[in-house]
Formats: sequence, C-alpha cells, structure tokens
Amino acid sequence: METSRSSIDAIDLQILRILQANARITNKELAAKVHLSPSPVYERLRRLESEGYIRRYSAVLDAEKLGQGFVVLCSVKLSRMNTDIAKDFTSRIQDIPEVTECYNISGEWDYLLKIHAPDMKYYNHFLINVLGKIDSLGAVQSSFVMSEVKNNHGLCL
Repeated sequence: METSRSSIDAIDLQILRILQANARITNKELAAKVHLSPSPVYERLRRLESEGYIRRYSAVLDAEKLGQGFVVLCSVKLSRMNTDIAKDFTSRIQDIPEVTECYNISGEWDYLLKIHAPDMKYYNHFLINVLGKIDSLGAVQSSFVMSEVKNNHGLCL
C-alpha cells in the first residue's frame, strides 16, 4: 500500500534519517535525539512501519571480507518480452542469491542486475550455468566494478 509523503511530518523524517544511519539505536536514544519521550516515538515508529515507510531492518555487510567482493553490473536483454516471460524471468531472479539487486530498466536493455561473486572464474561459471539456463535470456553485457565510489545504502531525506 502506497502512502503519500504528506502524512509524515518533520519529526517522522528526522526519525527516518536517524534510523537509516543506525537501525540499532534504542527507542530511548532515538527519543532523546528527536526531543520526545520514548512512548510517542515508539508509536511513530510502529506507524512508519505499518504504513510501509520502513520496509525492513538490515545489516550492511562487507562483501570483500566475506569473499564476495567481485561485483558485476549485468545488463540483460530478453529474447522476447511479454507479461509471462517477464514474470518468469523476475521470478527466477528472486531465487538466485548472487543477484543482490535487479531493476527493470528502459532503453536498449530490459534489466540491470547487481551480482556479487568471489572472482571472475566464479562469475564465468555463474553466467554460463545459472543465468545461461534461463530460456528467455537473449543477451548479456557485463560491467565489472573496479572500485566503489559511493554506496550509502540510503535515501536523501
């Protein structure tokens, strides 16, 4: 359910900014930062969650330390495009753990995938034996990330 931004106020936005920077902050600490008592902050937080402003909480992991630092941006063109083929492709992508992000895009390509792998050899195997097994796959273009310049995992609020 989509809700318009007009139903949140400046304090809600401040709460979202703080949580985006540190989702492990306690309710008491959060309340102190927004200059309210813990009870109304807790109620605001529950409302922001139930209205879908906060989709989930997660930890940002270090891909390099976990052996998944080889990052590929993979442009995908399907051999044909219709509703059933698109649904099948997106359904299959959901089940591939190496694909950490998938966007349906406009232009020459149909999808942009962000893929994490240990190294080029693994990615080559993945490309042939995982993505290559998707019947509707028409063309793939891989761009290898040489360095990450910015990734703040958040929104500008």
